[in-house]
Amino acid sequence: MTESLTQRRTLLAGSASFLLLGTAGIPLYAGAATKPGAKSALIVVDVQNCFVSGGTLPVKDGEQVVPVINKLAPLFANVVVTQDWHTAGHASFASSYAGKKPFEMTKLGYGMQVLWPDHCVQGTGDAALHKDLALPTAQLVIRKGFRKDTDSYSAFTEADGKTTTGLAGYLKARAIDEVYVCGLATDFCVAWTALDARKAGFKASVIEDACRGIDLNGSLRAAWANMAKAGVKRIQSSDISA
Repeated sequence: MTESLTQRRTLLAGSASFLLLGTAGIPLYAGAATKPGAKSALIVVDVQNCFVSGGTLPVKDGEQVVPVINKLAPLFANVVVTQDWHTAGHASFASSYAGKKPFEMTKLGYGMQVLWPDHCVQGTGDAALHKDLALPTAQLVIRKGFRKDTDSYSAFTEADGKTTTGLAGYLKARAIDEVYVCGLATDFCVAWTALDARKAGFKASVIEDACRGIDLNGSLRAAWANMAKAGVKRIQSSDISA
């Protein structure tokens, strides 16, 4: 098992080893005024009906990121959007296992997996992008989690730690070397995306007020600590200028 995959599973389970990072005085990287250039990309993660109020797996106040992201997007020459895009009966759904309930764990071929309520099923309204999300200049939509036996949080790599989405290659082919990540949820898909961006050699920032978290068993604090350790900057939308 690779170190990165071990870290991800630990984060997902809210392990105490990650919580220690949040209490050991590891500094979070402070934001500073920045102007995105031609080599920067905004990655908008999973701002879908599923993850806002009324969805099948709502993140508290998830819809509040929409106006923030809409203001940010015109400041970027490059915009990428992701969508959770599961098959019916997906391996990450609790309903796929007799006697299992949402937020319990099960073991899959790549390790321990949190079981979720059925959500973001391909082609459903639940999987659609939020109706008020305005990203007319987005050039790429990455759909993840469409393999029935593998979950996917990161925009770069699926939960098995080895199956890629092709995003890193796309960005590098366009000479993009810096990403700004926002969306839902901070402690899962946003954090994993930012961490994988760093592993792929990109500079990475997470725009805190353009995200909302789930905070499952301390996962939000753990995610920020782990991102800080990896060199991910924690910034606000006000830190980004035209």
